[in-house]
Amino acid sequence: MGLFKVLTMSVSVLFMLSCASPETPPKKTVFDPLLQSEERAREVQKTVDANADATRKAVDTQERGDTAP
Repeated sequence: MGLFKVLTMSVSVLFMLSCASPETPPKKTVFDPLLQSEERAREVQKTVDANADATRKAVDTQERGDTAP
């Protein structure tokens, strides 16, 4: 009976290990266009934020009467 338990456990563990072999993810998924659009939107937002900061600094400088940077 003990040998049967060990054999059964060994076979089940080997089966699980064989099924869990690492697979490479697919190169292209259905979400790629969405992820690319999201990345472009983030880059555009960074540009908009940088321009807004530059404008805000220029306005603050003019309000204080400092010379232009």
